[in-house]
Amino acid sequence: MKHYETMFIVKPTLVEDEIKSKIEFFKEAITKNGGEIETCLDMGMRQLAYEIKKNKRGYYFVIYFKAQASLILELERLYRINEDILRFIVVKYENKKEQKAWETLVDKANNPQKYAKKTLKKDDSPKPPRKKVEEKVEEQVQEQSQETETKEVAE
Repeated sequence: MKHYETMFIVKPTLVEDEIKSKIEFFKEAITKNGGEIETCLDMGMRQLAYEIKKNKRGYYFVIYFKAQASLILELERLYRINEDILRFIVVKYENKKEQKAWETLVDKANNPQKYAKKTLKKDDSPKPPRKKVEEKVEEQVQEQSQETETKEVAE
């Protein structure tokens, strides 16, 4: 079995239950035709890059799965005949390097907290070393004292 990823965009005019039923329909189509779904990534409602069929938004959903090549033809046929699908893509991961990338994407989808970037709180922000700050203060004090000495000499 080969590694695949499919992403499709559902029309935004559908209610939540209809969107969920469309997603379940495509998941069942994969499993009924011998595919194994590894994980899914629900990306939610997003702004489209350009208007598609008079829609400016769409509901994005990604499925990572393993299947035979014959399933892909059936899946694409189902996408094409469904009027509620704005766009779709099926990506095949062929060589070992691409399959490793596929496994990383599946792991990211299953464990998002593992790959989340740590956000800095106000207290966690990096602070300059104390020694450098003290040196700068001393330099400023010395410059001010030199300026006052030159003013006194000039008077």
